[in-house]
Amino acid sequence: MDRLFAPQSAEAQAHTRLTENWFSWDQDHPSLDETLTAGCATYQAFQRYLNGADLYLVPQTRGELENVLRRYAYDAIHNTIAKSRSQLERGGYSRMCHLVEMSIAKVLNENDNAMFLLSLHRPRHETARSPDLASSPRFIRIK
Repeated sequence: MDRLFAPQSAEAQAHTRLTENWFSWDQDHPSLDETLTAGCATYQAFQRYLNGADLYLVPQTRGELENVLRRYAYDAIHNTIAKSRSQLERGGYSRMCHLVEMSIAKVLNENDNAMFLLSLHRPRHETARSPDLASSPRFIRIK
């Protein structure tokens, strides 16, 4: 994760604050802290993608990658809202989604992060199995 988020980044700090203070983080404010929730959701989205546990369709383009990361971040926002004891202000959900989208785009635009993430879960070529099988086709005779 250090490749994508420095430990002092807003997303990493939000994730740390939420995970370390899971039972009391939402008691400091009368309403849900949108910036904190969005930062943590972004961090969790990238963490979930890096793990690849529930990645069924591997993204092939940057747009597909961005959609996967957004979906993961929206899931994290929903989970945080469901567990929070604070109310969500009017328009708060759309503001959090906007913050997440901006943060995802910022990370993907830095260095070669998008290409690195796209290549991470691509299947390896099967020619490494056996050079004999790769060069000669096998025919099956049906009677």
